[in-house]
Amino acid sequence: MTDSMFQVSREVPWHGLGTVVGKAPNSAAALRLAGLNWQVIQAPLYYMIAGVTQNVANRVANYRSDTGEYFGVVSNRYKIIQNEEAFSFTDSLLGEGIQYETAGSLNGGRRVWLLAKMPERKILGDKFLPYLLFSNGHDGGTAVRVCMTPVRVVCANTLHLALETAQRTWMFYHRGKIDRKLEEARRTLQLAGDYMKSLTQEAEYLVAKKMGQRSLVKFIEQLFPLEGTDRQKANVQKEIEHFHACYMVDDLANFRNTKWGVIAAVSDYATHKPIKNAKQQESLFLKTIGGHPLIDRAMQLIRSI
Repeated sequence: MTDSMFQVSREVPWHGLGTVVGKAPNSAAALRLAGLNWQVIQAPLYYMIAGVTQNVANRVANYRSDTGEYFGVVSNRYKIIQNEEAFSFTDSLLGEGIQYETAGSLNGGRRVWLLAKMPERKILGDKFLPYLLFSNGHDGGTAVRVCMTPVRVVCANTLHLALETAQRTWMFYHRGKIDRKLEEARRTLQLAGDYMKSLTQEAEYLVAKKMGQRSLVKFIEQLFPLEGTDRQKANVQKEIEHFHACYMVDDLANFRNTKWGVIAAVSDYATHKPIKNAKQQESLFLKTIGGHPLIDRAMQLIRSI
């Protein structure tokens, strides 16, 4: 398979993705260890009419240098951001308590990513490991993106919540100049700090809001509507039972009967669903880093109840 990655920590934040290595490297070494030290190359496009070869104007194809994997058709004005270029500015973060954790590629290399761990934080007495996930795409549809993905240490579920007061995802258009790299690094740390501060404030607000049995039943009915055929309803009922099991775990005892406890249980449920194959693993990973729709829906509901 062309999908690859490496991992430096024994704490696996995304359900076994990654390979354990000895120490955190710089970005160039991280990409090499992850098997991302290849180039994206552009080639002209042609078509044939009546035996005559014609060039496709203003379009080129992106492909991977080592395997020939085709990524997509883009404009001839499209500027390739090679893997090492995309993530080189992250080295400026290493003096700020950041360390590289994992890196990898998805869908044959169409999307590549690098994960960095920030210093541990506490929210409501709970330990969290804030992660910064940097990603880039080569199919013409993705800029360099940075996502905040705080992981609750005790159960390793990812509380990637949509907040009204802080961004969880932002984008950079890499230009390669050193002053630009430092500017982007500073902005990354500022936005990451803003998100963690807002997440703490959101948690303090939600833990103060009680969630009685009647409100919980209403919440579950809206989050897991019993609709469709008898078989579909039976499957939904199993999902509800799974959620209840997450809600009743011992480590949420201090937050039970609060809105924060419900959100933590939804996050646990959404990010720990059984994984049957590599495609499902990739799908869960992409949902988690992009904003899991079920967790987003739960946040909307919890604010309205």
